[in-house]
Amino acid sequence: MVQGSAAYAPATSAGAVAVRAAALRKSYGGHEVLCGLDLAVPRGSVYALLGPNGAGKTTAVRILATLTAADSGSAEVAGHDVRTARARVRRAISLTGQFAAVDEMQTGAENLRMMARLARNSRAAARTRATHLLDGFGLTDAGDRLVKTYSGGMRRRLDLAASLVGDPEVIFLDEPTTGLDPRSRQELWDVVRELSAQGTTVLLTTQYLEEADQLADRIGVLDTGTLVAEGTAAELKQRVAGHRLDLVLTNSAACLRLAPHATYIDAATRTIGVPTDGTAAHVRSLLDELDPARTDIERFGLHTATLDDVFLTLTGRGAHTPDGVPTPAQEAGHV
Repeated sequence: MVQGSAAYAPATSAGAVAVRAAALRKSYGGHEVLCGLDLAVPRGSVYALLGPNGAGKTTAVRILATLTAADSGSAEVAGHDVRTARARVRRAISLTGQFAAVDEMQTGAENLRMMARLARNSRAAARTRATHLLDGFGLTDAGDRLVKTYSGGMRRRLDLAASLVGDPEVIFLDEPTTGLDPRSRQELWDVVRELSAQGTTVLLTTQYLEEADQLADRIGVLDTGTLVAEGTAAELKQRVAGHRLDLVLTNSAACLRLAPHATYIDAATRTIGVPTDGTAAHVRSLLDELDPARTDIERFGLHTATLDDVFLTLTGRGAHTPDGVPTPAQEAGHV
């Protein structure tokens, strides 16, 4: 089991890596946002960088996308150094931020044709590319409508379509489903899966545990600027425990007493969750250890460990817990 914020160094062979970072550090106004980040993203994979608010996810993406310079360390994207070959990196990537960056006063088709022209396509090629992308993202019927009439999910799909005009090798998606309803989120997930199936490398940052669980081939857990664990969703769950024993307690005092053993606590229902390997022997042992007098536990249930458990064990807090990030003025939205 990984404890606290001990650094984790991912191991991936150099030839199979689309994005690599080594010992990246970045500070804003005396606040260290990245503390020696090491990262390796396999080519053609979906990699989720998962972390709570202020963990440094967006700062890492901005450095990798050449929008911000690291204070120290090194990074390569698509085989190009982000410091010495910025133009080559930018030609190889696409970045979609947390909010759709499309012109609401143009139609969907006009937005895509404009982006294609900016990418130095001819007028004819721009029309062909726009038509192809509208079809691929399920926006053909809405292509001639002004974007201001689009739903949030449609705007995000159009924004992602615009980012693919240049056929990038690597796509950075920085919390792309922020603010979307469940249906729109599912639609965007389908698009990400299709991109991966076509061989595009996707680096996704998210606070949504389910999103990482559903999409990512591998997940890096980022906490206070350091990668504290990395692996598949199943590997990370197994790292903290294969299962979780949820205990409903008879009184609040018992909940307080047993809290140090828990990876999950719901004080309102007097429920705590403790890690277990799921075997009958271990469950019996835990029950006897935690409630030797057999007066504190009202009932219990056994569940497969979740990424919530991973978060609480590896970072000591949930995915949405504030953790003393810089003010907006300091960070200007960079974390």
